[in-house]
Amino acid sequence: MITARRVELELQAEKLSQQLQEVRDELEELTVAERVARRLAEQLHAETRTTPGGAGQVAGRAVLLVPQRERGTDETVLPVDYQRIMDVVRRADTPVMVKQVCGELGMSKEPARSEAMRSKLNRLAERGWLRKLADGKFTTTL
Repeated sequence: MITARRVELELQAEKLSQQLQEVRDELEELTVAERVARRLAEQLHAETRTTPGGAGQVAGRAVLLVPQRERGTDETVLPVDYQRIMDVVRRADTPVMVKQVCGELGMSKEPARSEAMRSKLNRLAERGWLRKLADGKFTTTL
């Protein structure tokens, strides 16, 4: 009877040991996933901080860093990053895709970077500086 109980407990201990290892493996995977997510968030935050494009604050008022295009306004009113984007699109013989612009500017084409570029191109299109075609490509409005 004691021997049978001992065997039963040893089997239970082995199962628990296996479960513990599975839990530890999953914890390790979660730790790696958290680290990757944190790095991506830091990169995105750093990119957003270094390439303004939305609204800023001047004297307590919201100011568009990429203004609505008006007649007679040239690209010099845009932040430098946006001027570079405009130059790439203007020099292209045909409408450009987001990854083409990334490549021309020497940026990585990884999703985090290309999505940030897509946001900038969309912002320029929304404000009248570029035209976004139905296929998702961008061209100058001229």
